[in-house]
Amino acid sequence: MQALLTPAQMAQADAAAIASGVPGVALMARAGEAVALAVARRWQPCRVAVLCGPGNNGGDGFVAAQWLRQRGWPVRLFLLGELAKLRGDAAWAASQWQGATEDAAAFDPAACDIAIDALFGAGLCRPLDGQAAALVQALNASGLPVCAVDVPSGLDGATGAPPADETAPVVQAALTVTFFRTKPGHWLLPGRKLCGELVLADIGIPESVLKSLEPPLATWLNTPALWRHALPQPGPQSHKYQRGHVLVWGGAMLTGAARLAAQAAQRAGAGLVTLAVPQAVWPVYAQSLQGCMVQALREGDGEAAAHANTNTQGAALDAASAAWAEGWQQLLANGRRNVCLIGPGAGVNWRTRAAVLAALHRGKHVVLDADALSVFAPAEPGGAVADVFEALAASSAQAILTPHEGEFARLFGDLSAALAGDKRARAAAAARRAGAVVVLKGADTVVAAPDGRCAINANAPAWLATGGTGDVLAGLAAGWLAQGVPAFEAACAAVWQHGEAAQRLGAGMVADDLLLALKG
Repeated sequence: MQALLTPAQMAQADAAAIASGVPGVALMARAGEAVALAVARRWQPCRVAVLCGPGNNGGDGFVAAQWLRQRGWPVRLFLLGELAKLRGDAAWAASQWQGATEDAAAFDPAACDIAIDALFGAGLCRPLDGQAAALVQALNASGLPVCAVDVPSGLDGATGAPPADETAPVVQAALTVTFFRTKPGHWLLPGRKLCGELVLADIGIPESVLKSLEPPLATWLNTPALWRHALPQPGPQSHKYQRGHVLVWGGAMLTGAARLAAQAAQRAGAGLVTLAVPQAVWPVYAQSLQGCMVQALREGDGEAAAHANTNTQGAALDAASAAWAEGWQQLLANGRRNVCLIGPGAGVNWRTRAAVLAALHRGKHVVLDADALSVFAPAEPGGAVADVFEALAASSAQAILTPHEGEFARLFGDLSAALAGDKRARAAAAARRAGAVVVLKGADTVVAAPDGRCAINANAPAWLATGGTGDVLAGLAAGWLAQGVPAFEAACAAVWQHGEAAQRLGAGMVADDLLLALKG
């Protein structure tokens, strides 16, 4: 049930069901009844306006109207278009309606208490205009509670985005009833907000039709059913060396970020966690982390010399670089350290860049977050996004990238422009390009794998938007990756657990609270 179908795939599922012997009118009858039942369960009998469009979505509306009318609800039905022009199953549904069919122009929001939006379904791929737009604008302005059939009219069921024409309206629903499977647009923002409460109804489409879809299923709602099978289950003979070893690069300034990430990796179950930190701030890390190992790396005054021009300062930079690189390579040489987490509080500097490339060259699995992404952006000094993509391609290891929208735009600027309204498509294209799992963060985080699989997360509360929570997420992903969980499943598990912990904590939580609230 976690599979999400695009509108095109849903149309295929409908056609396959009919081809298998399920009459189209039977599907429509069940869909309309499901809408009416959802309305009856949410509201007491009252004046209902059913707004029907000229296609099958309108046919569902005719069925819902008749069901409610037969049970004593006062119902008025308004048709956008001409009754005589209805065809197929929609014409059959209209023939079942025993009340008057009024022109949509006669709709008056003040004359009803709730409305059923059966104008257009998820397949509409153009902005609403003309009479349809005026009808939706009047509906939204009235503040009436609305039950939408399939999706709120005007919303793209594949992307969850409104039309490219920002002036075109989209219905704001309090309740949306959809059928067989939900769609990406139900979960991606702003679609999720525009849908209101979402009800999924079984209308008799056989499960077997899923096998015939083209392209095959590739997008799911992120729930434990998607990834729990991949998580390790430690037994009585398990020991820490079997549960992976995460190596975290900690920066000199924002030390809290790396500490949060390291502790989150522990909470995910990593057997060992080591932080590699600048020698000058080693005491800060060592005093605050009891369960992690903290290794100091010599740096000299290389950072100051990075902007110098004299031979003496240049020599200091070379010496500092060599000392740091030697220490980092020694840490990477330990084969038990199978995952590197780089980025939280690392700093946008040459060390962060070198740490990433060295880890990939060594074949370590990586989780790259925050500064480890920004440092390769073209706008940064020495940034070269091609370098990290080439290193990812050359490595046999798995990688997880965790950008927010700003970081994504810096790394994948052309994708942000070309696919601005489709978050799922942007994440999928980025994953293919990078050859890595991409976690495009937000309230509707999308996890995308290079092979085309995508998961949309829907359990993140608004109060996760606070400093440090992204560091916890990166640590969770690294912890699961270290234990042998494939990168896609590791990222999905981390994202879901992150949101679930925040839900349990409630508003007012801070990033540190997540560490104690994390559960499987």
